Amino acid sequence: MGEKYIKSNLHTHSTFCDGKSTLEENVIAAIQKGIKVLGFTSHSMYPFHTESNMKPENFASYCEEIHRLQKKYEGQVSIRLGFEADFIPGITVPHHENYSEFKPDYLIGSVHFIFQRAGIFGVDNTPEIWAEGARKFYGGDMKALIGDYFALQKEMLDLGKFELLGHPDLVRKFNEKFPLFDENAGWYKDYLDDMAKAISKWGGATEINTGAISRKWLTKPYPSEYFLEKLHDAHVPVAITADAHAAENLDCAFEQARALAKKAGYTEIIYDIDRTGFKFCEL
Repeated sequence: MGEKYIKSNLHTHSTFCDGKSTLEENVIAAIQKGIKVLGFTSHSMYPFHTESNMKPENFASYCEEIHRLQKKYEGQVSIRLGFEADFIPGITVPHHENYSEFKPDYLIGSVHFIFQRAGIFGVDNTPEIWAEGARKFYGGDMKALIGDYFALQKEMLDLGKFELLGHPDLVRKFNEKFPLFDENAGWYKDYLDDMAKAISKWGGATEINTGAISRKWLTKPYPSEYFLEKLHDAHVPVAITADAHAAENLDCAFEQARALAKKAGYTEIIYDIDRTGFKFCEL
């Protein structure tokens, strides 16, 4: 068992990507909220970018500003340098070799897009884009679409080198308000069972991510309660993260996330990641 519960957030966005708060505004809010470890994870497709990702020419200044804040606020909050790195087959992979010049403490690997030969669409942009992608590329076959999503995650686990898997069932984001599939369907639960085994075999950790709660799409975190139980059964470690895009959301629904983790059987969580590995604390 690790330390007593330590409040931390290892998934934070800022104005360097699609966040609304500056790095320093996030740091000040973290101190006010009693957060002891704050990890910055700007969206990245390095060396490429899209509208929501950090531009390649801004990586150096991002790192410099984080290093400045680490010194300025030393003793008040521990600040970590990271990236939320997208996986795009054949283009970009969340692998430390691809980010070596920036010396990140850790990487989050995430799948935000589904690629087809006829085009690409985002999983979490808007409900309309999600529904149109399902119709245009899959003829409304959600089993096939979601199967492709989890297959991309598994490919990322095989090809990448990163520490934390981002929002592993992001396909749920709009399903509470705009349901397109039954989360209790046997085929969907089979996907989750298989994914939990793949994550366990990979050997890293995943997150209990409250980002869709702060953005008013879900009332519960990623992963779902069922998926979280399967991850616990597969001995996959977890971190509670906010996926915050604004400073006021740095600890959104953390108590709810802690309760769900305990209900699933967890007794400890990751509160910090650096180049030495994971650090655990009690729930």
